[in-house]
Amino acid sequence: MATDPPTDDLWRELYERMLTIRIFEEHVNQLYTTAKMPGLAHLYSGEEAVAVGVCAALRREDYITSTHRGHGHCLAKGASIDRMFAELLGREPGYCRGKGGSMHIADQQSGNLGANAIVGGSAGIATGAALSAKMRASGQVAVCFFGEGALGQGLLYEVMNMASLWKLPVVYVCENNLYSEYTHFSETTAGSLTARAEAFGIPAATVDGQDVRAVLGAASEAVERARRGEGPSFLICETYRTHGHHVGDVDRAYYRPREEEAAWRDDRDPIVRLGAWLRESDLASTEELDAIEVRIRGEIEAGVAFALDAPYPAAEEVDMHVYA
Repeated sequence: MATDPPTDDLWRELYERMLTIRIFEEHVNQLYTTAKMPGLAHLYSGEEAVAVGVCAALRREDYITSTHRGHGHCLAKGASIDRMFAELLGREPGYCRGKGGSMHIADQQSGNLGANAIVGGSAGIATGAALSAKMRASGQVAVCFFGEGALGQGLLYEVMNMASLWKLPVVYVCENNLYSEYTHFSETTAGSLTARAEAFGIPAATVDGQDVRAVLGAASEAVERARRGEGPSFLICETYRTHGHHVGDVDRAYYRPREEEAAWRDDRDPIVRLGAWLRESDLASTEELDAIEVRIRGEIEAGVAFALDAPYPAAEEVDMHVYA
C-alpha cells in the first residue's frame, strides 16, 4: 500500500478504521464501568490517526510492537473486533486465550508481535524483528510504537544505536500525547525530542498526529526508506488522549486543564477533521458517513455480544504457553 498513491477509497477506509477504534474504546469503557471487564484499560481515543496512518503504510507481513495503550494499534494492523473483546474479557477465543488481557494482546498472523505493559518494553522486540528481517532478506519492516514517556528508558537508546549501526529496517514511532501518566512531558523530558534520534544518525521528523493524511505521508517515507535498506527512522506524532491515563482516571483537573482537553477534543479531533475533509472534497456525504457509523456500531455490538457469550479458558490451561 505504501508504494501506491492514496486513492479516494483509501481515505474512506482510513475514516472507517479510525471510527472503529473510537467506538471500540467507547464500549471498552462501558464494559469496565459496568464491572464486566477485569483489570484496567488505557483508552486510545483521540490518538486514532497515529495507529491508522502508520499501519496504512505497512504490509500485512510487516511487524508492529505496541504499548499498554495498544487497542488502536491492534485494530489498525488487522485484529478482529470479536477476538479483541474476547481477550479483554478473559475469554478463550481471545488472541491470547483470554490470559493476556488489555495490555498483552498479540496477533502473529497480522504481524502484531504484542502489546507491552512496560514503558518502552517492546523496543527491543521490534528492533530484534527488524534484525531478523534483514538477516532473512525478507523485505519486512518493523514499527515500534511508544509514548514520550519511553524517552526516559535506556533500552530505547541501546536499540536505536544498534539499529543505526546495522541499518535495520525499523521505524520508531513516538506518540507524544503530552502526558506521562499525570505529568506533562516538559517536566520529565529535557532537551529536544528529535535530537535524541539524530544523535545516532537516525533521521527524525515531527508530524501532526491528529491528521491521518500527514501521518500516512510521513510514515510511508520512513517505511520505504527502511525497505530500501537505508536504516531506521524516528517519527514523533503529536497527539492527545481524550480520556485519562486509564479508565479509572476520571477527574483530571488536578493535572490537566479542562480548557486544554476541550480544545483538543473540539478543534483537533482526527475523525472529525478527516470527515470534514471527505465532505469538502466530495469524497463522502454526511449521509454516507452516518451510514458508516451505524454499520460499525452494529459490528462492535456484535463483537461485545460474542465475547460476553464466549467461555473462559479451562483451568487446565494455567501453565499452557508458559516459557518457564
